[in-house]
Order: sequence, then structure tokens, then C-alpha cells
Amino acid sequence: MLQERIEPAWIDAFEAVLRRCALQPGDTVAILNESQSRPVLVELARLAAARLGAPAFVLTLPSVFGAAGEPVTRSTGASPAIQQQLPVIAALQACTLVIDCTVEGLMHAPELPAILQGNGITQPRVVYVSNEHPEALARLLPDDATEARVKEHVKRLRGAKAMRVTSPAGTELTVSLQGAVVGGNWGSTTRPGTLTHWPGGLVLAFPAAGSVSGRLVLAEGDVNLTFKRYIERPITLTIEHDYVTHIDGGGVDAELLRSYFAAWGEKEAYAVSHVGYGLCEAARWDSMALYDKRDFNGTELRAFAGNFLYSTGANETAGRYTRGHFDWPMRDCTVALDGTLVVDAGKVVS
Repeated sequence: MLQERIEPAWIDAFEAVLRRCALQPGDTVAILNESQSRPVLVELARLAAARLGAPAFVLTLPSVFGAAGEPVTRSTGASPAIQQQLPVIAALQACTLVIDCTVEGLMHAPELPAILQGNGITQPRVVYVSNEHPEALARLLPDDATEARVKEHVKRLRGAKAMRVTSPAGTELTVSLQGAVVGGNWGSTTRPGTLTHWPGGLVLAFPAAGSVSGRLVLAEGDVNLTFKRYIERPITLTIEHDYVTHIDGGGVDAELLRSYFAAWGEKEAYAVSHVGYGLCEAARWDSMALYDKRDFNGTELRAFAGNFLYSTGANETAGRYTRGHFDWPMRDCTVALDGTLVVDAGKVVS
């Protein structure tokens, strides 16, 4: 296990990200965290902001745990720590920059739209520091090339009407992009009212209701990020009008999937959350094998170049809300937008 202590190189990494977020001396900065947050990330954020002349205040909230008998909640992108507390929301609205060090992040949190709206005087931007060991974050700094690549592919995704995904393992998936909300992330943001996450390097679409159908085959070596586990035996998912309706496959991978899906007791847990693909050349598919589970959140595997990312769970675009969530970065897929390849057998088409 790597040690979690302050290292000069890690302060440098945080400073580099804050510079790319255009942090200026005198800006108001909040470091949002919770009682179960990784303390070293909070301290690195504080020291880096101070280096840039923007002393930050640290806002620590109690972590929220499920009631007895509820499933374990992981990898949701929706921290429940704020609990709709108006003074907390008001404090964040008044900031120039919010450094989000909550465990799950605010990306799908219900309070995020109000925070990003600001208070009429200030409109904050949010950078979510993924709950990784600092060593992983320092390896995956945002850069100009990744930012340009993501912006280009956001344009392609926004301009397309349909996505088709195939793979040698048998995936055959169609996605209507009409009415979808499309975005991209490169690990930094300078625009008020926006959120980014570090590490970055991917594009995503949140499809409208009834947009996704077909067959998704999780092959050996694909990743179940919710469980932080490489797939060892293939699993075939039948998807009809957004929902996983059949899970076919033998072995513990398929059994775990069936068990966790069923634990929520909600139809919405089986529905598509988002689809997209990774664009970060520095991110590595094999990195998960080198970390203990507690050291690793897995954003790197969502972003590695050429992966197709399929996720189930909450999708605000389709009006669906649930705490159950799966992220599956998949290798060797081919992704086409309106018939034009953007990923060819796991390789990004520039």
C-alpha cells in the first residue's frame, strides 16, 4: 500500500490543476469534503490553493450511510452529504471555485444545479477530485492535447443522431442521440457554472428515454468498476428500451451482477445512465491491477483511450433516479456516429 502523506510532487500536481482552472489570487475557494473523505486530498487542495494566493475554507459534512438492510452504495457520482441543507448550498454558491473532495462527487447530486447557478453575484465552477490515491492523480494531469481532443469529439457527438456499438465478443447496440444531453471532460474548467472531474478525458451522452436497445457483451478483461473487478467470464446483457431485461452468463461475475441489480428493488437501476468513450492516452486499462481497492476509485479506467463506457443508473435526461449504478469500461469495441467511426476496435479515430 502506498502511504498517504504530503509529498511536494503531489502539491505541484494540485497546483497545476488549479492553474488550469484559472484560479486567481483573492478568489473565494471552498474545499467540500465529508467525514469519510481521504484527508490527504483535502490537505493537498488547501496547500495548492494557498500557493496561488487563494486561501480556501474547508467545509466538512458528515458522511451519510444507508439504513440497515439497504444495499452497499458505490460508484454513483452522487454524494448524499449535502442533504439539501440550504446554508451549505448558499456557501458554495458564493465561491469562485469549489474543490469537491466528497467520496462519490457531486456530478449527479441533486444539489448541483443550484450550486452551479450561483447566487446572482458569483457563479462557481466545480472541480471534483476523484477519490484516488494522489499518486494516480499526479500521473493523469490534464493537458492541452487531451482538452483539444475531447472538445473535438464533443462536437462530433452533439452533431450525431445515432450511435452504433459493436465488438468481436458480440455487442450490437444502437443508441438514439436525439434529445440526449452531451458533454465532455478533460480534467479542468475555466467557465463559471460548470463541473469537471480530475482525472478527465472522455465524452458522454445521457440519452433521452427509450433510446437504447440491443445486446451488450461484457468480455474477459472488461471492467466492472462498481466492484473494482476485471470480468473473467463473458456476460451478455439484453437491453430493451433502455432497460437490462436479461443477464446471461455463468460464473461469479454474472451472479454478482444479478445479485446487486436485484438488491435495489427498483426497475430504474437496470436502465441506462450514460454512454460514451475514453480519450485519455495517459490513462491505463491495466492500472487497477496495481492498487488495493481502498486506494483506487477507477476514474482512470473510465477515461483510457478507446474504451466504450456503458453505465446504468440515474439519468436526469430521461427523468430516472436511483442509487444503484454500474460503470463498465469495455475494450475492443467499435463506435460509429451516424455511420462514421470514432473508435475502431478499441482505437480512437482522430
